[in-house]
Amino acid sequence: MKRFYKDVTIVAEGDGHAIRLDDRPVRTPARAPLSLPTLALAQAVAEEWRAQGETVDPASMPFTGLANAAIDHIVPNRAQFAAGIARYGESDLLCYRAHSPDTLVARQAEAWDPLLDWARARYDVAFVVTQGILPVAQPEATLARLQVAVTEHDPFRLAGLSTLVTLSGSLVCGLAVLENSHSAEAIWQAAEIDEAWQVEQWGEDAQAAARGARRKSEFSMAGAFCAMS
Repeated sequence: MKRFYKDVTIVAEGDGHAIRLDDRPVRTPARAPLSLPTLALAQAVAEEWRAQGETVDPASMPFTGLANAAIDHIVPNRAQFAAGIARYGESDLLCYRAHSPDTLVARQAEAWDPLLDWARARYDVAFVVTQGILPVAQPEATLARLQVAVTEHDPFRLAGLSTLVTLSGSLVCGLAVLENSHSAEAIWQAAEIDEAWQVEQWGEDAQAAARGARRKSEFSMAGAFCAMS
């Protein structure tokens, strides 16, 4: 889409903050008003629109994209969307450990055990940790409590959480970033332990490196989106 505007402004409207392009309100793809819950998030979204060149590139506007998703897809289906995120607790990355080698086993334990300990204390839950990839059932009480923890967040924070969880493969990792108990950088390093190990052993090609960099950037942006929401 060709850029059709010059000025980008923020206007307080009701309980939110709207973005205007030359006094024209920005709307989501579903034509709903793009209203942001905090001034910080509105400023971040506005800056994305200001940074566009002659052509508006949605791929370069991650905050706008997450806000659109929150309004168009999560608001109408909040409970169902939250339940989908919570289901990652059934097969959380942190509960599936390597059998060997000892160095990798130790790295996983060093990075992942404190995260599970945090979740145990924060949500009063228990986890079943196994070695290998065969699925193990988590306690029903744990899954129920984690679903409550997810559902209590608003649509904007759920939008960011969804990206954090799907990229890391871990509900615990996503919640740790969302609740600001750990930095997005630290959590990403923990979630990528297996991939980093493979690179150490076999090297990394350019395509894999580029893909990893994109995923890390998306994870970081999602963490920032949650913090501003």
